[in-house]
Amino acid sequence: MTDDNTVAHKPKWLIPVAAISALLLVILFALGVLSGDKKTESGNTEIKGEALPEGAKVLKVDSHAEANLLSWQGTVRSRLAVKIAPKLNARIVDVLVHPGDRLKKGDVIARLDGRDLLAAYNAANAAHSAAQAQAVQAKAEENRIIDLYNKQAATRQNYDAVLAQSQSAQAMAKQAASNAQQSKVMLGENILYAPFDGVVGERLQEPGDMSMPNQPIITFLKPDDLRLEVAIADRCAARAKLGMQVTVRIDAIQQAMSGTIDEIIPEIDPLTRSQQLKVRLPKVNGLQHGQFGWLELACQAEQATLLIPVSAVLHYGQLQVVKVVVGNLLHNRHIRTGKQYGEQLEVLSGLQEGEIILVTGGKAQ
Repeated sequence: MTDDNTVAHKPKWLIPVAAISALLLVILFALGVLSGDKKTESGNTEIKGEALPEGAKVLKVDSHAEANLLSWQGTVRSRLAVKIAPKLNARIVDVLVHPGDRLKKGDVIARLDGRDLLAAYNAANAAHSAAQAQAVQAKAEENRIIDLYNKQAATRQNYDAVLAQSQSAQAMAKQAASNAQQSKVMLGENILYAPFDGVVGERLQEPGDMSMPNQPIITFLKPDDLRLEVAIADRCAARAKLGMQVTVRIDAIQQAMSGTIDEIIPEIDPLTRSQQLKVRLPKVNGLQHGQFGWLELACQAEQATLLIPVSAVLHYGQLQVVKVVVGNLLHNRHIRTGKQYGEQLEVLSGLQEGEIILVTGGKAQ
């Protein structure tokens, strides 16, 4: 009876304490703290490597001074890109071109309703004719009054009045001629012509639309004279010089090319602290106005970089591996790479200067 009461009155906190103690013992055994005398030493386990093939090509890893290139995004634009807009308000009768059309200088782009201009031209011509007739009559009257005045048959007052009237008529005739000429020039403004050889970019208005001054009907550009326009940080712009050769990458055509800096905008954007550069691009198939590109430009001094051939890197899924030569054995070594310089690849970690690697190629099967 006494034993049963003792068991029933054991403290309840002993059960969770016992459970926690048992769990701690399991963890200590798993960590090897309470295991036997034999323990696994810390560090890497030595793995037997492959034999170095006879005549294998090896390379001693060395550091090189490379510029710390940064990539700046920009847009390919034509050096000469314009917006063709009329000089007057008129209804658009016809637009003869479409995006992508190649035009020669003087080709017709669009026609506007010219009836108002024609009416104004005719009115100006009529006014010119009337002013000329009045000028001729005034000139004849001037000659007559001069003859009478010389014969003392006309007063000085009459003489001065006739001469003044003749001069006024001559001035009115010249003004009318100028107005007629201006109307003739404006009459030609109802037809828009290509200002140079180029390609139509966008068609912004259609027949029936009301044209307005400074409201373009199309955009027009030269397709073979292209530049990359890019804004770079002002701290890097100091390294850019006119005539400097730089590398440009165009994603759309997956091609890198050499360009020349031929314009540096002196103003710095106060909001972005950037400065615009314009890089002249060579003629390349597929290169077009409006494409995105990348300018590679170093902003810092050269730094020591470990470079290895691209062919020396094996790929196991997302892992990059090289075979390191130790003695006459090959050992796999995981590495992490950075930028690519031509056929050379930057090594960020996994290799040290002076180590020897096997130069191989292809992907691991």
